[in-house]
Amino acid sequence: MNVTTPTQAAVDVTPADLPLYCPNPAMPLWSSHPRVFLDVAATGEAMCPYCGTRYHMKGAPHPGH
Repeated sequence: MNVTTPTQAAVDVTPADLPLYCPNPAMPLWSSHPRVFLDVAATGEAMCPYCGTRYHMKGAPHPGH
């Protein structure tokens, strides 16, 4: 999982990061919100409804995800 800097458009995730949830482990503790699971495998992108972080899927998900 690559965490964005303010100039990046989205957090890139790979099939190894599934199931995807936000806040992700790389986020600082002060920015925590309730954990929400995101379905990035369906469309290749997802956005957190709490903090607005966008996630972009790199590669195809493994079967069963």
